[in-house]
Amino acid sequence: MKEIRARGRPRSFDRDAAIDAAMLLFWARGYETTSLAELTEALGIAPASLYAAFGSKEGLFHEALRRYGEKHNGFDAAMVAAAPSARALIDAMLQGAAIAFTTEGLPRGCMVILAATNCGRESSAVERTLRDKRHANEADLAKRLKRAVADGELVATADPAGLAKFFATVLQGMSVQARDGADRQALLAVARAALSVLDASVARRGRRR
Repeated sequence: MKEIRARGRPRSFDRDAAIDAAMLLFWARGYETTSLAELTEALGIAPASLYAAFGSKEGLFHEALRRYGEKHNGFDAAMVAAAPSARALIDAMLQGAAIAFTTEGLPRGCMVILAATNCGRESSAVERTLRDKRHANEADLAKRLKRAVADGELVATADPAGLAKFFATVLQGMSVQARDGADRQALLAVARAALSVLDASVARRGRRR
């Protein structure tokens, strides 16, 4: 990526391409273990240009995280709202994760789950940001499952919070399994097995035939 310079100072560069490159690097290596030298090499800019454009390594990470959410994070509030049923939501979420976590040419697993696993004290803000995102996703899922109980889709004895925690745990495990080399078919099998847990709580009138 070639910078356009004027009077010896960076004038402009392809910001979108730089964010994409940073996203892939943070996704593959994690925040803490990605060095400034690796970032500047991947982005094709000098350290001074990186700081001028993004403020800091952490500022660049937040831009990269937003880009990941736009392009690769399938689970969001829009997905929750659009799902015709809680079961359809969980099915799409798990199968989508199995596919996304094993897409050829992209880092394996989920950036939101894996990018801050080795953060130290100096990176606690990044760790907190990712943890808050995971907790928010889990809370959205719990609300949808609670609505499914109220609508009669799930039995009255179902535990929305417990089910949401279970599926969040499954997703995190699938992400680690993908990073460890599990293939798509293996993760799809995990998705089917996890969905059977929800099926045990589907109200009789709503059970699949």
